[in-house]
Amino acid sequence: MGTEVLSLRMDRELLERLRHHAARRGMSVQDYVVRTLMRDDFDQRFQTAVEETEKFYGVT
Repeated sequence: MGTEVLSLRMDRELLERLRHHAARRGMSVQDYVVRTLMRDDFDQRFQTAVEETEKFYGVT
């Protein structure tokens, strides 16, 4: 799997909150943000799979 670079601007207060959250977990801000995005992406893909399964089996 290759990697790409994402650069973004954010409010200083948000960045400080992210630093705090990351530090509590012993992570860098970059690792914390990437892990959070990956978890959110997984949650969305999982929900889609559940919905597709329910459609297939006719569950309402």
